[in-house]
Amino acid sequence: MSFSLATWNINSVRLRADLVTKLLREEAPDVLCLQECKSPVDKIPVELFAAAGYRHIVARGQKGYNGVAILSKLPVEDVGHRDFVARGDARHVAARLENGVTIHNFYVPAGGDLPDREVNEKFGHKLDFLTEMRDWFHGETPAKSILVGDLNIAPREDDVWSHKQLLKVVSHTPIEVDHLAQVQDSAGWVDVTRKDIPEGQLYSWWSYRARDWDAADKGRRLDHVWATPDIANAAHGSRVLRDARGWEKPSDHAPVFATFDL
Repeated sequence: MSFSLATWNINSVRLRADLVTKLLREEAPDVLCLQECKSPVDKIPVELFAAAGYRHIVARGQKGYNGVAILSKLPVEDVGHRDFVARGDARHVAARLENGVTIHNFYVPAGGDLPDREVNEKFGHKLDFLTEMRDWFHGETPAKSILVGDLNIAPREDDVWSHKQLLKVVSHTPIEVDHLAQVQDSAGWVDVTRKDIPEGQLYSWWSYRARDWDAADKGRRLDHVWATPDIANAAHGSRVLRDARGWEKPSDHAPVFATFDL
C-alpha cells in the first residue's frame, strides 16, 4: 500500500477552508494533518472536505486557539490524544490507518518571544511540552508510527536562513534544539524530510512581517515529518509546497509532503 501524507499549519481552518480545499483537489494527499485550526470540531467545515473526497476526520479543537485535525481519503480510527502539560490545549491527536500505521499530529507551543523560562512563561510551557513528549515515547515506545506537525523548532543550521543570527531567537535556540533532539531520540524517530532532502537550506515558514518573503527568503523549517525506524525506509518523495505560501491570504506555513510504501 502506497499513501501520501501532508502536514500544514493552516492558521484557521475556517478562514482558509478554500485553501485547504485547493490543496486537497490539486495535490490530493491521502492524508492531510492540520494544525492551528482555531475552531471547535463541530465548526470545522467538514462538508467542504468531504466533497473533495476526504470523508474521514479525526480532530481535537477549541475556540480561537490551537486545534489539530487529520483529514483522510482512507478510513481512519481515532486512537485518542494526550493533554500535554495539563493545559487542556488541543495540541495532539492520533489516528490509525487500516494498514496499522498510527499517525500522531502535533502542534507544539511556539514559545513566545524571549528564550528564558524565568521571564517568559510561554517558553517554559514549550520546554515542558517537549519533555513530556520525550518521556511519553520513552515509556511507550511507538512502532509503525508517523509523527507530523508544527513542532515550532528548526533544528539544523540549514533549517534557518541564518544560523548565527537566530541562535538567540525562539525556534532555533540551543536549548530548544536539544529538547527536540531528545524527543527524536526517545523513539529513534527518523526525520523523513531530511532523509529524502539531506542537503541545503529548506524552510516551511516565512513571517507575515516580510512582504517580500519570497525574495528575502528568511525562512525556517518548523514543520516536520518523522517515522519510527521500522517504517522509515518506506518513506520517500518528501517536498515542501512552497508555492502555497504565496496563495491569496495564505498561512505563514507551507505544507510538507511525504509518501510511504507500506
